[in-house]
Amino acid sequence: MAGALATAGTIALTTALASISAGPAGASSHREAPLIAADPAVDNTDVYAFVSPDRSGTVTFVANWFGLQEPNGGPTFYPWATEANYDIHIDNDGNAKSDVSYRLTFRTDDRRGNDTFLYNNGPVESLDDENLLFRQYYTISVSKGGGWEKIGEGQVAPSNVGAASIPDYAPLRDQAITPLRGGGQTYVGAAEDPFFADLRVFDLLYGGDLSGTGQDTLAATDVNTWALQLPLPEVTANGDPDRNPVIGVWSATERRTLQLSPGKATATGPDVQVSRLGNPLVNEVVLPAGLKDAFNGLQPVQDATIPEVVDRVTDPEVARLLEGIYGLPAPATPRNDLVEIYLTGIAENAPTLDGTAPPIQADLNSQVLNADADPARFQPSEMLRLNTSIEPTEDPDRLGVLAGDLQGFPNGRRLGDDVIDISLQAVAGAAQTGTLVDALADGDEVDANDVAFLDEFPYVALPGNRTAADSASAGSACGSGSDSGGSGATPSSDDGTVDTAVVPAANSTDWNPMAVVAVGSLGGALLAGSVAALVLRRRPDRARPAGPRGPGAPPTTG
Repeated sequence: MAGALATAGTIALTTALASISAGPAGASSHREAPLIAADPAVDNTDVYAFVSPDRSGTVTFVANWFGLQEPNGGPTFYPWATEANYDIHIDNDGNAKSDVSYRLTFRTDDRRGNDTFLYNNGPVESLDDENLLFRQYYTISVSKGGGWEKIGEGQVAPSNVGAASIPDYAPLRDQAITPLRGGGQTYVGAAEDPFFADLRVFDLLYGGDLSGTGQDTLAATDVNTWALQLPLPEVTANGDPDRNPVIGVWSATERRTLQLSPGKATATGPDVQVSRLGNPLVNEVVLPAGLKDAFNGLQPVQDATIPEVVDRVTDPEVARLLEGIYGLPAPATPRNDLVEIYLTGIAENAPTLDGTAPPIQADLNSQVLNADADPARFQPSEMLRLNTSIEPTEDPDRLGVLAGDLQGFPNGRRLGDDVIDISLQAVAGAAQTGTLVDALADGDEVDANDVAFLDEFPYVALPGNRTAADSASAGSACGSGSDSGGSGATPSSDDGTVDTAVVPAANSTDWNPMAVVAVGSLGGALLAGSVAALVLRRRPDRARPAGPRGPGAPPTTG
């Protein structure tokens, strides 16, 4: 490709990898990169950003870590790391650098000592219950281009140990919701993993014949969640969401190097970025194994300068796999449609990275651009983009922009947006042709979360104490063939069931000011623009139920 990509050359990648190699880089999402898989406490799994459906004038971010938690994983369970920085970054002027950042840091009060191995020594009914022996506390700080300023502190809602230990998790969740100085609120604690998908995509794309679909691989698993709700002026450029509604969002984790000795791990040296996550599944299905650790040590401002990274967008592997396994013709390359969606956002006159006209245009002329953004400072980069001027819909569609629901993914990401099905369609060429690929109409057949989301903050479902075996026997795997709304068993969201140095990684670091609907992509394969007007076509013998519903933005028909 011409322009900035060509001038960067391999020197940029070599330099970036060299800086990362000083401390091995980690990665984000569910165990998709080698180094971070060994350090799950600081592994980002998903990031969500949406206009709050029940609180006008605010935006909600949900960032998750420590995925695939089995509820019976004691006695240590799933603590937050105390020698780490958990960050949510927001770019509001398009230069791919953070303009507003929020940070969590933790401390632990472990009362067990040498007396017991138990997490608690009786039923826990409140955060200050004397039976709760393992407690964590957090400080939340904000940075707007300078140092960090504390805006709140609180206690972490603990892991859900089980019904005997925590008879009702809802009071603990409610007590853990903390107001913030300057407006807004936050929740830090356990939650049921809101990501729903059949991850057998890694078994040669669903078994080689699409037989390996219909199972919610993440049913009955929990995550560590940080939900953050803020007034729009706090995160938009110049505090003016009317003039500057578009923001770019990503999360990251920094960790200090750990020096290991028998029975002890000592944090040494500076903070190093070990995990990074914007759009879902980017590291899993876009980047090859050799780039996964390196990519997550990069800052977004570096993304478009690395030809080896950008090439995975312009010539995505998944499209070639779909052609080789299923005979679906891969769209012609370079995939400038994916560049527009994945690195630049979609705008009426946004150029692609090689200077040619974009292949698709956003049919969102009623929306506004960031009036204060300087196009000359724009830097293509990977992050989740959200146009906050688009109001939540009363009837959200799990396919988001693909189904004409402009408040859904890839315009931000709600908890119930079906990012797997959206992305499969886009990578197979729907963004180029404006027509859904009928052969992929059923997607992964997991159309909704196995547990309903909440109608109010923090929106995520309560952490469960079901095991994977319990879920299987109850038929709770989520599939489109079910008559119960994509979930064979949908419990209430409040039932509570439902001598060497190890260096974990590398660096630390905004979106497209020209983006009308700021859009990012799963694996460089997300969809938007004119596709928003598509009428969904489904196979008549595979009608899809709506699934568990939640509030206008986060929950859904997912």
